Amino acid sequence: MNASTGKRTAFEQVVLLLQGGGALGSYQGGVYQALAEADLHPDWVAGISIGSFNAAILAGNPPERRVERLREFWETVSKSPLGFYSEFFNLEDDFTHEAINQLRAWHIVMFGAPHFFVPRSPATVFFPGHARKASFYDNTPISETLTRLVDFDRLNGGEMRFSVGAVDVRSGNFTYFEPGSERIGVEHIMASGSLPPAFPATEVGGNFYWDGGLVSNTPLEWVLDSQPRRDTLAFQVDLWSARGALPRDIIDVEVRHKEIVYSSRTRAATDHYKHVQKLRNALAKLLGKLPPELNETEEAKILAGAADDKVFNIAHLIYRSKVYEGYSKDFEFSRRTMEEHWQAGYGDARLTLENPQVFELPDRLEGVKTFDLGADRRD
Repeated sequence: MNASTGKRTAFEQVVLLLQGGGALGSYQGGVYQALAEADLHPDWVAGISIGSFNAAILAGNPPERRVERLREFWETVSKSPLGFYSEFFNLEDDFTHEAINQLRAWHIVMFGAPHFFVPRSPATVFFPGHARKASFYDNTPISETLTRLVDFDRLNGGEMRFSVGAVDVRSGNFTYFEPGSERIGVEHIMASGSLPPAFPATEVGGNFYWDGGLVSNTPLEWVLDSQPRRDTLAFQVDLWSARGALPRDIIDVEVRHKEIVYSSRTRAATDHYKHVQKLRNALAKLLGKLPPELNETEEAKILAGAADDKVFNIAHLIYRSKVYEGYSKDFEFSRRTMEEHWQAGYGDARLTLENPQVFELPDRLEGVKTFDLGADRRD
C-alpha cells in the first residue's frame, strides 16, 4: 500500500504535477478535491507558477485541511466588486458571457486581484530603481496570503515531497527548490510565480528568479528523471491545452499563442519519456540474462546505470477552456469563473478515477501508459 494513501494501489508513489496558468489554477483545486474524496493523497507534489502556490498549500497543511485551505485561497483572490453585475445577465449566451468576463478582467488589470497583487504607480513602473520593483504590479500581498495559509514547518518536514521550479534571471538556468537542500520559505514559492513583466523578480539566497514557466511550464520531466526511480502513478494537471482550433482573428491568434507557449510540450515530453523508458526496461531485462562474467565488465556496469525496470501511469487532466474565456482567461480572477474552473477540474478528475486501468501497473516492457479521459467528453 502506498505510504500516504489509504487506498491500496500497485504503485510505489503517487505524484501530483501542477502546471502554471494564473486564474485557471482553481481547476487544480477541483482535481485535488476529487483525489482527496477518493482517499488518494500524493506522496509528492510539484508545481510551476500558480501550480507552486497550490502545491505549497497542499504540502503545508494536513490532509484533512487541504481542500478547505485551497478553497480559502481561491475565494480570497477571486473576490470582486463587479461580481454582482453578472446577476443581471443571461450568461448562457456566449457573447454576453465573454463581455462580462472581459469587464472583470479589465477591472483586474486596473486595480489588481484581492490579496494577490496591486498595480504600481506609473512613476515606479518606468523608474523602478531596483529589480524588486521592475514590474507593473506589486505582488507583496500574495506573500502575506501564502504565509497565512501555509505551514512552512510542515512543508519542510517531509511528510509530502515538494518541488517548485523557477528561472535564474542572470543565468537563464532553470532550477528546482526542494526541502532538504535548503529550507523552503514563501520567497521560493513567489519566485516560481514571478512572471515578468507583471511581477518583479524574487530574491532567493542572493539570486533573483522569474516564473519557471518561461522555460518549462510543467514539472513532468523533473519528476520523471528524479532518482531513485519508483513505480509511479502521476496526475499531470495542465491548464493550457496544446491542441486548439485554427485562429480566425487577432484575438484568437493571441489566445492560441499563449496556449502553445504555456502548454510547454507536455505531450512531446511524455512521448519521449515513453520511448526512453521502454529502452531502459528492455536494457534491464537484457542485462539480467547476461552471464556473470559479462555483468562484471565496465561496459555492462555503465549500461546498468541507465537500465531501469520501473513503470509509470500518467493521467493527463487538461483544462479545455470555453469559447467565451478568450485572451484574458489566465488573469480573470472572478468568483464565478473560479467556480467554473474548479468544477471542471473536479469533473475531469472524477471521470479519470472511475477508470480502473489508471490504477493498474503497465507491462514492464511497455514502461509507460498515458490517459486523457477528459478529451472525448470536452473536445
